[in-house]
Amino acid sequence: MNDRTSVKALPGIWRRRAKALRRYGSEPPAIALERCAAELEDTIAERDETTFSLVEASRESGYSADHLGRLVRDGKIPNAGRPGAPRIARRHLPRKAHAPAAPRLAQKRRSGEFSNAQIVQSIIEKGIE
Repeated sequence: MNDRTSVKALPGIWRRRAKALRRYGSEPPAIALERCAAELEDTIAERDETTFSLVEASRESGYSADHLGRLVRDGKIPNAGRPGAPRIARRHLPRKAHAPAAPRLAQKRRSGEFSNAQIVQSIIEKGIE
């Protein structure tokens, strides 16, 4: 894994590693990697389906609540809520080009302060930043 590997790519990487481990007779670690991959995929899917009010979505995306409301009204973003109380799923949030700085964990990873195992442990304990 390098600094450019996305969290969403990890399950595939882990499954390929599990396959390699199996070829060498390491069944228990292979099973553990496959379970981790499945759990991470479930976590990512759940996270992507998280919905936000327009105010929450504004904080998350960097766009104003008014602008996001217009995008929902114009049908450019699906309404994950109901009429009169729109919500936006995280996976549909637009992001400003000058998004906030990388999360602390990613910043530290670039500087080499965290190992891959520590990143995985953080994801398991805290979810995806």
